[in-house]
Amino acid sequence: MIEPERIVSLSREVESLANRGVSDIQAITRQTRLLAINALIEAAHAGKAGMGFSVVAEEVKNISERISKIASGLTEDLQVSVNELTALGRGMCFDVRGQRLADLSLNMIEIIDRNLYERTCDVRWWATDASLVDALTNRSPESCVYASERLGIILDSYTVYLDIWVADSSGRIIASGRPGTFGRVIGANVANEPWFKRAMLHSSGDQYFAGQVTAEPLLNDSQTCAFSAAVRSKAGKQTPVIGVIGIFFDWRNQADSVLKGVRLSEEERPRSRLMIIDDNHRIIASSDTQNHLGESVELKTKATQSSGYSVLSKNLIQGYSITPGFETYPGMGWLGVIEQHLPSIDA
Repeated sequence: MIEPERIVSLSREVESLANRGVSDIQAITRQTRLLAINALIEAAHAGKAGMGFSVVAEEVKNISERISKIASGLTEDLQVSVNELTALGRGMCFDVRGQRLADLSLNMIEIIDRNLYERTCDVRWWATDASLVDALTNRSPESCVYASERLGIILDSYTVYLDIWVADSSGRIIASGRPGTFGRVIGANVANEPWFKRAMLHSSGDQYFAGQVTAEPLLNDSQTCAFSAAVRSKAGKQTPVIGVIGIFFDWRNQADSVLKGVRLSEEERPRSRLMIIDDNHRIIASSDTQNHLGESVELKTKATQSSGYSVLSKNLIQGYSITPGFETYPGMGWLGVIEQHLPSIDA
């Protein structure tokens, strides 16, 4: 048995021990009463010689009846106290377990936030890379090849990305960090993609775009979230926009790593489901392989609480925490959610 369920188990053990003791007392008093009745009968047969003994037998009978009443009353009083203790223990189980799940959910979404914050820094920094500015300015095949080579070097050091693209102002991709892996990328037009359109409208080099989790066709339908920033002439902060850099986070592998890193015990993990869900309560990562990207989750959040828990059924509890953001990254309303079947508290 695992704490805090042990409290309920102990209350049940106390009840069982007390009931057994009371049952033994009542059995003894029944036997005593029967012996007293038999003694009274024998005393009556003895006439005057048995009168003194009959007084003692009557007193023994009265005492056994009083003990029986006391035992019955003790049983009733004990049952009330045990029921209250059991109810308090159940509530404590839900409070302790629920708060722990909420705390773990917060830790989970905080790790995601900090991870994505770093992506917002990366995209703005790499937007100023001289090779990208040169490729977008000169448009020569040599400069585009060099830009792709430069992006490949970056990808070798940053394993959290699927690919990095550079698109000119018309939306045509002129450089890719992994052209050998994703052969359809260079030359593709992304003018209608949100990450491209938003970055082209940025008024400062401090701005960035962070996208939702999607399956990207040009990356073999891999799950990714795109981050983008404007590339500006002469790598200035306010100079004209000459293109866009898009970096594609390896969402599935990185999210799975975060879910696996949540500190659940080996006993807890099989009865737990860990999820990251978006602001529309759709699954974007899950420890349950039966759940697919985009599936809706019923979430019972409390309007005034950014973190908390709900009891979904007798032994199923759901902890959650809304993204707090990190530094200049405000988050996108995503939530960490953990559902867990509690160990039996009736044993």
